[in-house]
Amino acid sequence: MDRLWAPWRIQYVSSSASTREEQCFLCIDRKDDEKAFVIGRNEKAFVVMNRFPYTNGHVMVVPVRHVGSIEELTDEELLDMMKLVQKMSGVFKKEFNIDGLNIGINMGRAAGAGLEGHIHIHIVPRWFGDTNFMPVIGETKIISEHITETFRKLKRRFVEKLL
Repeated sequence: MDRLWAPWRIQYVSSSASTREEQCFLCIDRKDDEKAFVIGRNEKAFVVMNRFPYTNGHVMVVPVRHVGSIEELTDEELLDMMKLVQKMSGVFKKEFNIDGLNIGINMGRAAGAGLEGHIHIHIVPRWFGDTNFMPVIGETKIISEHITETFRKLKRRFVEKLL
């Protein structure tokens, strides 16, 4: 086995305190929904496009209240979030003809949470053949559609499902 020595990473790995942002990027006021790419809302949660997606259409379901862990969510928040996950599953199936979804929560920095202070559920649409050599060889991820076009499509389908 080869060893890669990276002593400069010890500060990051051993640090338990997360870097606190001045303002949480997931605390989105309703008046900023269009600018923030909020696809839709219910009373206690909302769906927002991920500005740094793993793949085209990557969204997050977020409680309105700024809360950092699943244990802190109320029953109403949990239900509203899961209703939005369920709704977005249907939206993706209708609009993007997906082959599957990755749905998950990263809790804690060690689990990959980029933002520990505001819990959220990732929904990542998947298609057969959507992975290729580019991320491995070229360290490049290809997003096949501009975020504003994806937002427009998903928001339209989200609203249609309300009726």
